[in-house]
This record gives sequence, C-alpha cells and structure tokens, in this order.
Amino acid sequence: MIKKETDGVKEGFMARIGFSLADWSERWFPDAFVFASIAVVFISIVALLMGRTPAQIGVDFGTHFWDLIPFAMQMAFIIITGYVVASAKPVHKLIVKLSLIPKTPKGAVAFVAFFAMVTSLISWGFSLIFSGILIREVSKRVKGVDYRAIGAAGYLGLGSVWALGLSSSAALVMATKASIPPALYEISGTIPMSETIFTWQNLVMIIVLIILSVGIAFLSAPNEDKAKTAEMVGIRYGEIEVVNVETKAERPGEWLEYSPILTLVLVAIGSIYIIHVITNKGLIAALDLNNYNFMFLMLGMLLHWTPRNFLNAVAKSIPATGGVLIQFPLYAGIFGILMNSGLAEVLVKFFLSISTENTFPIIVGIYSAILGLFLPSGGGKWIVEAPYLLEAAKELHVSMAWVVQVYNATEALPNLINPFWMLPLMGVMGVKARDLAGYSILQLIFHIPVVLFLVWILAKTMPYVAPIIE
Repeated sequence: MIKKETDGVKEGFMARIGFSLADWSERWFPDAFVFASIAVVFISIVALLMGRTPAQIGVDFGTHFWDLIPFAMQMAFIIITGYVVASAKPVHKLIVKLSLIPKTPKGAVAFVAFFAMVTSLISWGFSLIFSGILIREVSKRVKGVDYRAIGAAGYLGLGSVWALGLSSSAALVMATKASIPPALYEISGTIPMSETIFTWQNLVMIIVLIILSVGIAFLSAPNEDKAKTAEMVGIRYGEIEVVNVETKAERPGEWLEYSPILTLVLVAIGSIYIIHVITNKGLIAALDLNNYNFMFLMLGMLLHWTPRNFLNAVAKSIPATGGVLIQFPLYAGIFGILMNSGLAEVLVKFFLSISTENTFPIIVGIYSAILGLFLPSGGGKWIVEAPYLLEAAKELHVSMAWVVQVYNATEALPNLINPFWMLPLMGVMGVKARDLAGYSILQLIFHIPVVLFLVWILAKTMPYVAPIIE
C-alpha cells in the first residue's frame, strides 16, 4: 500500500499557504468560461448605468460577437502546433537525452525551470508539453526529486517569460493588422514586433527573470532527505506515449497516410513561402501571428513525417483548444459593449486621473495582473484592456509598444496562482494544482516587485512613437 503522506516530511510555512490558496481556488474559482460570462454581465450592468438600453447592449454584444474569430483561430493554432511539435518522436528523443544531464535533486529542479522558460519563449503551448515530458524523464533518472518543486519549475514558462517571447498574444496581434479590431486599430495602428519583443529592454527582462526564477527554484528545492517524491504519493511514471506510430497501410486508400511523400511536398511548398516572406520583409518584420503559426505547422508536419502521425498529434491537441474557441467570442462581445457604451472613455479618464507619464507603467502592470487572475486569457484580455490603456498612453505620450510589454510582463504573474493554464502540464504529470501552488506562490512573491521595477525603470528608455495607421 502506498502512503499518500510521508512520515517526518513537514510542509514549510510557504507551502502551507500555497496549499490553502490552491484548495480555495479549486473550490471557489469557476471555469474560465464562467468568469468570461460574468464579465459580460458586469460590463452590461455598467453600460445600463451609463444610459445604454438593454436593446442597445444586446445589439453591441451580438454585432461584435464574431469579431475575434480570426484571432481565436490563431490562438487555437498556437496550442495545436505547440502540442504537435512537442509530442513528435524526434523531440521526445531530445528530451530523453536532456534528462540525463542533471545529477542532483536541486539541480534537476533548476534544470527543468530553465528549459521551461526557454521553450516558452518559442511557444507557450510547446513549453507546457515539453516541460511535462521532461519532468517525467528527469524524475525517473534522478532519485529524491520533490515532485511539487519540479512540477512548479515546469510551469515557470507560463508564470514568467512566455509573453515576452515569440508566442506573445498581445505583441503578435498588434503586429497583425487583420487581427486588430477596427476600433482598436484607429487608436494604435499596428505595432511591429521590432518595437515590442525584439528590443534590448525586453531581452533585459527575460534575462533577469530567468536568473531570478532558476535561482529561486534551485534554492527552494528540498534535498533528497526532505523531498516528497512522486512515488511517495502513488505516482508512477512509465514510458510516455509518443504519437508517432509505425503501423503500415492496410488498404490502398491509406497508402499516402503512412507515406512521407505528401508531407515532404507540402513542407517544400511552405518553405518557399517562408523564404519569400523573410527575404522580402526580414525575419522580424515577417513574424506576425499567421506566419508564426505557419512556420510551426510546417515544422510539426516535418517532425511527424507522415500525415497519419501528424493527424494523430492534432487530434490529441484539439481538446485543449476548446476554452479559447468558446471564450473569445465573449471577449469580442465585451469589447463591443465597452466601446459603444462610452465605458472605454470613462476608463481612459480614470487612468489619466491617477497616472503620470512616470507612474503609468506600474499602474498598468498592477491592473493587468489583478484582472488576469479573473480573466485568464492573455490574448482575449488584451483586446478588452487595449482600447483604454493605449488611448491613455497616447494622452500621456507613453510608448504604446512599451505598454504592450508591460502587459506581457505582468499578465504572466497571476498564472502562478491561477490553475487554469496548469491543466496541460498537470495532465502530463498526473498531479493537481494544489501540489504545485506552494512553490509557484514563492516565485510570485519575488516576481511581483522585480517585474514592477523593471517595467518602470525600462519605460524611461522607450520614447513615444505616434501610431502607424495605414
């Protein structure tokens, strides 16, 4: 019989707080769809108080309901392509080789933390699956690893730097004219990635947060004699299921499914387009949401080699997209009510009344972090916040590109205590949110002051640039 708790292993003060908060959130926090629905009701009530009639609110909501369909599809593809690439056999072989590097429990936790953050800069969807598999492989090879500490380490990408990387929802949508709602475009125009993700200021934030997070992960991880391992709580990690299969076609109609011919042709055609775009625009200018997803999709097809393997991986990734597809229309409806009710103008005046050019980045950061606890959607929440935050930034002559990065840096903070984005990682690890919360909250305590200081001090180096409206 496997004991669920270990004798002599007492939880620290921070872990007890973490467990309590995680238990509370699991008990009282509804599904993210319910949060989005509550937001619709709340915004509608505010619009009523501002003079809009129920009929006008209904029209505002319905008229804009489908405005984010292109954006929702793009976000869904980030999830799909991230899963597809991470679950490919060549990537799994790489993970197994990486798992041989760490030799000590504390080193293993720091190692996972580092790769979780680095991979999240490529794709947050890829990072969650990659980190989950890496945790399983490392845990099988390094004895005495605390499963709570290493699990929280695997989640650090989503809790720190993901939105400062290539899959940043806010940065990508602002660089993609077709994805920006027309009313928002009139305020901001497009903001190229060269002014958001690809700046030295963003690189400074990434480096500082990686060093800070890996350091905390290493120092806070218990030694082998005090660790609570996965085996102690009844978790046994077998061989991870790799999507690639070696089955041969049984019928003539299946021949192309199990042959790499179509894959190679499609990837070759896709490569021509990628080369064309990069040659004509340059890599940075070419990187918008569509091209980012296109590149990842081609890579996923190539790694899985045959259409059947690729389709199997896609099928396994689809359940994770449900939240995005069903919630984004609600965010679009909120946007419509917000813009047509005059509430956006009220919020602009509010932020102007409590902010100066010097304090605006910190106020935006605190506001975005708090709102993110209740609306856990980086892209959808940005569409709600952007109209009044960017309008206020224009009035104060604060860099709108830096406002995007302030949002990106602080939007990740509530992920450390909100279990919503933990789901894919928890599924791979076989754990619950409460298992990871103690170490995640410890990271959050250090991250909050550091992130707010960084967005404030670096804002002084970002000049205001008038919007680019074509």
